[in-house]
Amino acid sequence: MIAELGHYALVLALGLALVQAAVPFWGARNRDPVLMAVAGPTAIAQFAFVAAAFLALAWCHVSSDFSVLTVFENSHSAKPLIYKITGVWGNHEGSMLLWILMLALFGALVAGFGTNLPATLKSTALAVQAWIAAAFELFVLATSNPFARLAQPPLEGRDLNPILQDPGLAVHPPLLYLGYVGFSITFSFAAAALIEGRIDAAWARWVRPWALTAWIFLTLGIAMGSYWAYYTLGWGGWWFWDPVENASVLPWLAGTALLHSAVVMEKRDALKVWTILLAVLTFSLSLVGTFLVRSGVLTSVHTFANDPARGVFILAILVMFIGGSFALFAWRAPLLKQGGLFAPISREGALILNNLFLTTACATVFVGTLYPLALEALTGEKISVGAPFFNATFVPLFIPLLVAMSFGPLLAWKRSDLYGVAQRLLGALAVAVIGIAATFAVENGGPVVAPFGVGLALFVMTGALTDLMERTGLFRSSFGTVVRRAGGLPRSAWGTMIAHFGVGLTVLGIVGETQWGAERIASMRPGESVSIRHYDLTFDGVIPRPGPNYREFVGKFTVRRGGEVIGIMQPSRRVYPVRAMTTTQSALMTRGMSQLYLSLGDPDPDGRTVVRLYHKPLVLLIWLGAAVMVLGGAMSLSDRRLRVGAPRPARARAAAQPAE
Repeated sequence: MIAELGHYALVLALGLALVQAAVPFWGARNRDPVLMAVAGPTAIAQFAFVAAAFLALAWCHVSSDFSVLTVFENSHSAKPLIYKITGVWGNHEGSMLLWILMLALFGALVAGFGTNLPATLKSTALAVQAWIAAAFELFVLATSNPFARLAQPPLEGRDLNPILQDPGLAVHPPLLYLGYVGFSITFSFAAAALIEGRIDAAWARWVRPWALTAWIFLTLGIAMGSYWAYYTLGWGGWWFWDPVENASVLPWLAGTALLHSAVVMEKRDALKVWTILLAVLTFSLSLVGTFLVRSGVLTSVHTFANDPARGVFILAILVMFIGGSFALFAWRAPLLKQGGLFAPISREGALILNNLFLTTACATVFVGTLYPLALEALTGEKISVGAPFFNATFVPLFIPLLVAMSFGPLLAWKRSDLYGVAQRLLGALAVAVIGIAATFAVENGGPVVAPFGVGLALFVMTGALTDLMERTGLFRSSFGTVVRRAGGLPRSAWGTMIAHFGVGLTVLGIVGETQWGAERIASMRPGESVSIRHYDLTFDGVIPRPGPNYREFVGKFTVRRGGEVIGIMQPSRRVYPVRAMTTTQSALMTRGMSQLYLSLGDPDPDGRTVVRLYHKPLVLLIWLGAAVMVLGGAMSLSDRRLRVGAPRPARARAAAQPAE
């Protein structure tokens, strides 16, 4: 009965989405306030019904109702409760329902908190959002019904994919979807603005909080997914340039460019056409990622479905929304005024340079990801584009971007003095040079590239601090004055500095892990030892240990440094009999920002156990930097100027100006 109620709620949500898509749109075209007012309550009601459907599916999983097909295929009565819950979105049908839930959530949030929006813009944007929701709700109901019943319910389920039975699954997909789907709101606002034919600084102010929210969650989702793959898959890496990983980083790159472009549009009423294009492009890339994961064109641990019929349906959605939005853009964009002018050497110019590098990097990853698929479809030839290609094309684009990152916040709007800014960054340059020299001295013949990577990371971090020092007058004013100025800084300024500092931390972590990491693979018997980077690990043996729905074989290793015991590492291998699969549970030992990483391989016929041992210098800085970036984004989001919406002059102009 619960499954039928969930299915019925999803059908009602589709009906509400169609009403929300049609009635407010018609009201906006005719300036009818009564019809436009339908958008808000309908969006909230649609979210309520989608949430009811999602809770119904979650109940079916928790109660182990194996008469529901998705529960039978992805659950087991002996599975721990947390994995029964996370198993709701650990499959194609449930994850699509989560996708729709996030879509409806953002529509409801705009309906509830968008009180400062013009009525026509709000109703049109919610109508566009409803069309997206209706398309995916129809997709789920027609091809991926999560509530489908089995005629003869089995007594037990097939269990969830063992790789997904990890606490990381509890947070990674929801965070990633909040980012993916969150950019649908910026897409809807862009489409609404193109339909109305009026885009100004006020529009950028209204859109920025939603773009920033989506960016924060997407950053968290990617970072969490990276760390999850790092410690779960037993391969010791944190980024593989897997096509589905690339599909998540594409909207992140475009979304980062959108955030910076929106700042120029808000402050200088410039880059209107470009900002609208980025808003359309970012969500379009999210849709492309959805297609790659669910169409069956890719084989990956990240993919959900291999049904060509579903792929064709999603491809039709892509053509409708991406093609339609770009056609609308091509029609309306030439009619938009470009706005304020500025000199190349200015903060606007720096932000444009930022956009140039980000979008070029995005295009590079896009081509590298899809070219093998297109080539195979056209010629049948299979090629592999992996890390060497992406490292050779992506890294050279990001190096000048990182250098420019320190200059941008110090440049003045409209026109600036590059020489003067360079003088203010001499301290950051000195820190970078000292870092390079110190690294060369300490490493004494290590990788040549590594010291320059350290110097670049230090330049980015010190550059962010230089911006803070310049704004507060540190070392030039009294302590009390500095504190007052720091307290008076806009939170968005603090957010920018914190986020840029986080980028530097991540770069430092990447340099440390890639340039100084060490690996050992050994076949060991109990009592034997293996050494790596001044650490000695002694293999004490393997012991069996039962689990709720698996059998586990745990290896015990005593870790010593300089002859002194510093800890025990216990990697394991788990055998899931229902799925007949084996997974690796890595063991991690944290030493400062570095880690020892140990995983068990298959036992040899002669009784030896294969172990894979890594030393990961500074690896935790990769995810710490991402967390600091998120903190910076949250600080910017808390800025009162974003909460209250557009400034009064901008609102007055928006109300007074006719459609451009």
